Amino acid sequence: MDRMHIRLFELAAPFLDTRENGEHTRISYEFAGRLLDEEQGDPEVVFPAIILHDVGWKCIPEELQLTAFGPGKKDMNLNRVHEVEGAKIAGGILAELGYPASLIEEITEIILGHDSRKRAISKSDAVVKDSDKLWRYSDHAMNTNTERFGMTFRENLERLGRTLDAWFLTAAGRRMASERLLELESTYAVELSAEISD
Repeated sequence: MDRMHIRLFELAAPFLDTRENGEHTRISYEFAGRLLDEEQGDPEVVFPAIILHDVGWKCIPEELQLTAFGPGKKDMNLNRVHEVEGAKIAGGILAELGYPASLIEEITEIILGHDSRKRAISKSDAVVKDSDKLWRYSDHAMNTNTERFGMTFRENLERLGRTLDAWFLTAAGRRMASERLLELESTYAVELSAEISD
């Protein structure tokens, strides 16, 4: 991780201390690096966008956050708030660090639609979207989401398997998610067996 990314993480940290976003962002950043090894995208856009994409959740009261994301019908207007406010916060952070106006515009436009916009506006946007969703296939997300959504491990894995085609925009992202599903099946085999026997 280069110095600028470290500094971005430092400036983003006060906005990421909610909704498990600190760890979510770190893991998504790692997936972004792996995706950029295989997919087209501009690292100067992708890395800042993934570091800052969820800073807007800080503007939503914690007791309301779970109503704005996750399985089932959710308050997408509230979810939209985190994108709009996040783009504003990100723009301020990027300007403070001296990013050129053209890069700030591209990065904040990605943040402005990273959840609500289903199609990618650029190769970089596709990488950011897929990196964000790949977190859901991490061990951290498996434990976090199983608990926060009141699911069993099996239910969570089935949900992740059903949404592969709908969620991922890049071939590498879809492949990595499929590989992670197999790894999760193996990692959580004991828990899954216990659920079946119950």
